[in-house]
Amino acid sequence: MNLDLSSLELPIRLRPETPMSDEEFMRFSGENNPLRMELEPNGEILIMTPTVTNTGFINRRIVQALGVWADEDGRGEVAESSTGFRLPNGAVRSPDAAWVSRRRLEALTKSERKGFHPLCPEFVIELTSPNDKLKDVKAKMDEWIANGAELAWLIEPKERRVRVYRPGQEPEVLEDPSSVQGTGCVAGFELVMERVWGRR
Repeated sequence: MNLDLSSLELPIRLRPETPMSDEEFMRFSGENNPLRMELEPNGEILIMTPTVTNTGFINRRIVQALGVWADEDGRGEVAESSTGFRLPNGAVRSPDAAWVSRRRLEALTKSERKGFHPLCPEFVIELTSPNDKLKDVKAKMDEWIANGAELAWLIEPKERRVRVYRPGQEPEVLEDPSSVQGTGCVAGFELVMERVWGRR
């Protein structure tokens, strides 16, 4: 089913008569590319605009840095923003960047490895876009932590700010940091922020 959303302000929510299976949701998303979609725990489909160009450039630099480190480290895999995970609360979310340990991946059954992997990445990075409402993005970060993420970074490019989320703690706010250091599951990873921001 192709959607005509030209007269609507995104993001919007759709409520199917019956919740979509993973296969139905993947087909629906594919038919409506380049819109970005996530599945809410209650079965609603959240439809968002494509990533604006500058945000896409920044996201590529983040995924590249995380991927280079992960390849050298060897303990896990990196996912980029088109990768969906089915969280324990039933939502299907696509973080801008994520790291999942091989231990968590190898615990999945053969059938669970098809479609959206039913797990929460241990480490998640999200970027704010110009149209994002900060309260909504913060709620998403809380959701990642509540569903099993051990560490999550919210990067706000316009403000040059990074919020660091950990279970059981208030977010740590870093103002214009030169770099951000991974801890716990991604100890040893360093994101150099001048490389992320790019040229002013």
